[in-house]
Amino acid sequence: MTTSTSAGGLTDTGATSSSAASGRFGAGPQSSSRAWMSVAGAIFAIAWGGNEFTPLLVMYKRDGLPVTTVDLLLFEYVLGIVPALLIGGPLSDRYGRRLLMRPAPLIAAAGSLLLAFGSSSVPMLSAGRVLCGIALGLAMAVGSSWLKELSQPPFAPETASGTGARRSAMSLTGGFGVGAGVAGVLAQWGPRPDTLPYLINAGLCLAAAVWLARAPETTVPQRTTGRLLDDLKVPVGAHRRFRLVALPIAVWLFACSATAYAIMPTLMMPKVHGAPIAFSALITVITLGCGFGIQSVARKLDRPGTIRLPVLALTLIIAGLALAAPASGALTLWLTIATAIVLGLGFGIGLVAGLLEIERMARPDDLAGLTAVFYAVSYLGFGFPAVMAVLHDSTGVSYPAMFTALTLAAAACLTLITRCRRG
Repeated sequence: MTTSTSAGGLTDTGATSSSAASGRFGAGPQSSSRAWMSVAGAIFAIAWGGNEFTPLLVMYKRDGLPVTTVDLLLFEYVLGIVPALLIGGPLSDRYGRRLLMRPAPLIAAAGSLLLAFGSSSVPMLSAGRVLCGIALGLAMAVGSSWLKELSQPPFAPETASGTGARRSAMSLTGGFGVGAGVAGVLAQWGPRPDTLPYLINAGLCLAAAVWLARAPETTVPQRTTGRLLDDLKVPVGAHRRFRLVALPIAVWLFACSATAYAIMPTLMMPKVHGAPIAFSALITVITLGCGFGIQSVARKLDRPGTIRLPVLALTLIIAGLALAAPASGALTLWLTIATAIVLGLGFGIGLVAGLLEIERMARPDDLAGLTAVFYAVSYLGFGFPAVMAVLHDSTGVSYPAMFTALTLAAAACLTLITRCRRG
């Protein structure tokens, strides 16, 4: 009997596969081969809420909020994401996925409601962003692990390696893109632009919470006397490839996304004054649409044990940042769109590449923890717009100069990855 390692842990391919897995996994209210869809739906709805704020950045800036304040609101949901990622993942390894993930859509709905009714209050907007971040952190660390486990026996038929990672990445990216697109269109042409987009997401999250209640547990809660603090320690140091391949990708995932759909639409506001919110939504959808569309192709391009996919991802990110340098100076429509396309492709391939790396190296008891660290590092990239705005306003450093520096930094990460060609 042979045994292979995957995102959900060890999957036996011999005759005792089902019985062995049944002993390891918990029983749930519904053991359907489609159970993964309810978790994917919850991740999609939460990601929708996490990114619907992005195209509305232009609306808040147009309506009088300072640019730096709005960029900080974009970053503030990282204050919810990072703790939820780092704590939620290991806690779910100890207490089970359902206990940690089922509240996430409800937290997201609460965050959207605060955003809906707090448009004139920065503290309410901040609180809403943090709650959306907490929900998204749980979705990415706990939900992604749960989804991967539900995509393999005994909860689903045997699937190709990487199926769980691909489903998780596509649920996230799809939610990010659709949420931004719908919010941007409603805010530009619909009634109550600062309220309606958030109310729609709140309803969607409540529906997702009801659907999620039927998903089966995939891990047996541990009966352990060990310290909880020990569970929160993720063995990053034990995985050389995680440090030299996955993390250098993570650094740039949301940095390149923020460049495409937070920084560039703001700079383009004077050029698209007739429909700035819709333009911001268009750039967001283009970026994430390219990221979503390339993910199924990325898995086919992947070769386990090589650095093909990570190198391709960073090469595209470098090219996109290099395009952003002249685009941020020229401020032309087509150069901005080209930048969004290239950065979106780099984001999509990089997300799949990073999750596949984790899926292959993680043991069952550190899958959620490594996923949490990967996403926590990646989301720090949403701080780039605020930092760059402060640098530009206080020192006069131009955006083309800053993007040139970022291009060189990304190239240094690519050099680091090429040193880890094997294992």
